[in-house]
Amino acid sequence: MAGKFEIKTGKDGRAHFNLKASNGQVILTSEKYESRKACENGIASVRKNAGNDARFERKTAKDGSPYFVLKAANGEPIGKSEMYKTKRSMENGIASVAKNAPDAVVTDA
Repeated sequence: MAGKFEIKTGKDGRAHFNLKASNGQVILTSEKYESRKACENGIASVRKNAGNDARFERKTAKDGSPYFVLKAANGEPIGKSEMYKTKRSMENGIASVAKNAPDAVVTDA
C-alpha cells in the first residue's frame, strides 16, 4: 500500500492535510488553509518539492527533539513533521516523505 494524503476540513471551512506513510503513520502535517482548493495546491507543492533534499529544513525543538519542515521553492513552509527522538529517525521521516508523496492518493479524513 502506498502513502496517502488525508484532507480534513474544519467547522470553519479551513482545511489541512496529513501525509501518511503506508503503515498509517503521519509523516507530514500542513498548516491550515482557507479553502480545500488551497489545501490541494499545498499537496501539489509537497509532491513537487518532496524529492529535493534541499527543501527539507532540519530543525531542533526547544526540548532537543529533531524535526523537519518541508519548504516550497519560495521558502514558504508547506508541512511539518512530528517530533522525533533521534536525528536518524528524523532522516528516515524525510526519506519516507520523499518516497510516499509523489504517488500518494488524496482522500478525505
